[in-house]
Amino acid sequence: MPRPVRPAGWWCDALLLAGLVTLTVALAGGRLLGLDLAVSRWAYAHDPAPLYWTARVFNLLGQGGWLLMPVAGGLAAAVAWRRHSVRPLLLVATTFVLTTATIGPLKLWTDRAAPSATVKAPFLPPEEAVEIFNRLPEGAYSMSYPSGHVANAIVWYGVIALLLTALAAGRLPTAVYRLVRFAPPAILLVTTTYLNFHWLTDGLAALLLGLLLDRLLRRVPWDDVPLPGRLRAWSGPFTSVT
Repeated sequence: MPRPVRPAGWWCDALLLAGLVTLTVALAGGRLLGLDLAVSRWAYAHDPAPLYWTARVFNLLGQGGWLLMPVAGGLAAAVAWRRHSVRPLLLVATTFVLTTATIGPLKLWTDRAAPSATVKAPFLPPEEAVEIFNRLPEGAYSMSYPSGHVANAIVWYGVIALLLTALAAGRLPTAVYRLVRFAPPAILLVTTTYLNFHWLTDGLAALLLGLLLDRLLRRVPWDDVPLPGRLRAWSGPFTSVT
C-alpha cells in the first residue's frame, strides 16, 4: 500500500504534471519567452562581483555528481548498517534511476540553449537562444530545460532529509528537516537564474517536475518492498522510524 503524502491524493500529482505540460506548450508557442529574456538581461545588468561569487558558492549545493549523490549514498550506507537493511540503498538506487530516466531525456528532447549561450560559444542571438525545441549548432549546449540543478535538488535533498531522520531515529529537529528539505531547492532556483545558467522558466519547470518525482518516491512503501534471497536477512525497516 502506498505511503501517505501531503497533500494527499493523486490530484496534486496530476496538477504538477499538467503544469509542466502547460508551461512547455506555452514556451513552444512563443509565450513567456519575453519574460525569460527580461529576467536574463536584468541579471546580466546587476552582477557585482561580491553578489556574483556569493551566488556561485551557493549554487554548488546543486552539484549532483560530487555532492548530492555521494552524501545520499553515504547516509544510506550508515542507515543500512544501523538498521541492518538494504532498503536505504534501494531508495538511493531508485532515485538515481528515476532522475536519470526523466530529467536527462527531457533536456535532450526540448533542446534549449542556456542564457550563457548568448555571451559565449555558440554566441546565439538572445531571441534564438531562448527558444525551446531549438535547432542548435552541433556541439552547442542544448540541455537547459528543465534545470537539472533545481529538479535534482528537490528530489535528492528530500532523500537526504529522509535518511537523516532515519539515522536520528526520528529525533531530527523539525527545523533542521525543513531547512535541508526546502532551503537548497529555493536557493538553487534563485542562483541558477541570477547566474544565467538557466532561464527563469527552466527553473519553474524543474520545480514542477522535481515535486512530482519527489511525491512518487515518497509514495513507495520502502519498508515493505519484497526482497529476494539472501537480501531478506538485511530487510529491516527504516522509514517507520521517521
